[in-house]
Amino acid sequence: MRKNIVAGNWKMNKTLPEGIALAKEVNEAVATIDLACEVILGTPFIHLSSVALVVDSNKVSISAQNCADKASGAYTGEVSAAMVASTGAKYVILGHSERRAYYGETDAILNEKVKLALENNLIPIFCIGEVLEEREADKHFDVVKSQLENGLFSLSAEDFGKLVLAYEPVWAIGTGKTASSEQAQEMHAFIRKTIADKYGKEVADNTSILYGGSCNPSNAKELFANPDVDGGLIGGASLKAQDFLGIITSF
Repeated sequence: MRKNIVAGNWKMNKTLPEGIALAKEVNEAVATIDLACEVILGTPFIHLSSVALVVDSNKVSISAQNCADKASGAYTGEVSAAMVASTGAKYVILGHSERRAYYGETDAILNEKVKLALENNLIPIFCIGEVLEEREADKHFDVVKSQLENGLFSLSAEDFGKLVLAYEPVWAIGTGKTASSEQAQEMHAFIRKTIADKYGKEVADNTSILYGGSCNPSNAKELFANPDVDGGLIGGASLKAQDFLGIITSF
């Protein structure tokens, strides 16, 4: 059965002391409530080990925001999946729209990253989604299907079943445009059907699909009420413990 998940993506924010303080605040807050979802903190690389020490792993899981597409070697500045796993992280965010847009990450590169993450017992949170031009050209379904097919569909059903997906309507992030709850559900349902066509209904029904488009405490409950929206990949609202808690308690 698929999980409800609320995952914070801190992006390139918070110094190490600030990150530790935020993780402690989230940890203390969730300790007092009965959670109806898994809580994940996606921190910068340098925070992973320190944050892992200050949270209760039964309540809060840790995620990296990326990993390398090589196992090891002379790749200055890169961080391997094995290194991420050694910090105590359980998850790794891969294919985020910012990584695709700013750093040229292709489906082929991401496919290698996913395989290395799985080899190191990390759970990829794999991001897919279309930009404004693709949405306006009515190509959004084609784009998302292509990202799934080229990035993930070489995996076995067993390996695919270990993944979490996150749909990012890139056109609705920081553009002033808003994706409605209905648009989110429409795309999530399409993603689940695409998975079912490839791997079967059981795998599709057990895959958690998160919404990654400007989710906040005021719209989370409506978004999460959709049958195919299993939680959120949260950006800005994850940087304040109270806002993040407001989303967590929307379930």
